[in-house]
Amino acid sequence: MRAIVVEETGGPEVLRPGEAPDPVPGPGEVVVDLAARGVNFIEIYQRSGIYPVSLPWIPGSEGAGVVSAVGEGVTGVAVGDRVASVGLRGSYAERAVAAAADLVPVPDGVTTEQAAAVLLQGLTAHYLTHSTYPVQRGDTVLVHAAAGGTGQLVVQFAKQRGARVIGTVSTADKERRAREAGADEVVRSTEADVAAEVRRLTGGEGVPVVYDGVGAATFDASLACLRPRGMLVLFGQSSGVVPPFDPQRLNAAGSVYLTRPSLGHYTRTRQELLDRASAVLGLVASGGLAVHVGGRYPLAEAHRAHTDLASRATVGKLLLV
Repeated sequence: MRAIVVEETGGPEVLRPGEAPDPVPGPGEVVVDLAARGVNFIEIYQRSGIYPVSLPWIPGSEGAGVVSAVGEGVTGVAVGDRVASVGLRGSYAERAVAAAADLVPVPDGVTTEQAAAVLLQGLTAHYLTHSTYPVQRGDTVLVHAAAGGTGQLVVQFAKQRGARVIGTVSTADKERRAREAGADEVVRSTEADVAAEVRRLTGGEGVPVVYDGVGAATFDASLACLRPRGMLVLFGQSSGVVPPFDPQRLNAAGSVYLTRPSLGHYTRTRQELLDRASAVLGLVASGGLAVHVGGRYPLAEAHRAHTDLASRATVGKLLLV
């Protein structure tokens, strides 16, 4: 099968088209013929060596397609089913294997491409707003990178739960995207002091929660935006890793909380995965959750997708199709 095979860590140029053996499902596993694959920052961290991987390596874990083979003992999934997963092994390929327990059904009313575009970031936005800090009606929340793939979904979920949303963006086009997603107020981080603007917009109080997927570039401002006993939800590091810091800063900021969540801890059981996926995909099917695809790239041009994503010039989700 065609695949992107990484022989050495490095820049986007190490994402070279090649061939790999067709996957064979083991017990409890399923092979999926993929129609679309999500491109995510974790693959950039892995490709560059920030997160170690065993080489040679086929990147990717998110995608959607049709089941083409099932292994011994698999129940509830059959050949021909449309499925999506964030647990695929090597989705930058024509076919990939996943544990049957990691698959979710794609319902009628959701295209395979939509499922590939929304699953990882939709599940993330769901647990952030429903579980990590459950947004309450009347809250004012801050969402960094509000025009990004995850950011737009966090904005939408927060609005559905009755919040007033302040988003940060870097350009006029991204401001438009954030407002289309539902942001009530938008701060251009390239033109204004984010913490000062958030304080102004909240009458000096600050916000109960900051959703921060940017990391190093926004961490200090995020702390400065919180009200006493607020929570900084640091769920990503697209601008780089936050350096070690003195925990006393949390006290000085108002006895605030810092959490560094990840999706695996919020989908620990099969039922929790299905419940969250059903909520996300159900909203997509009903039109209650908008999915914006910011770019579609042929599989062989994965290197270009990585370059564009790392530039932070994109809006919405990038797909390999």
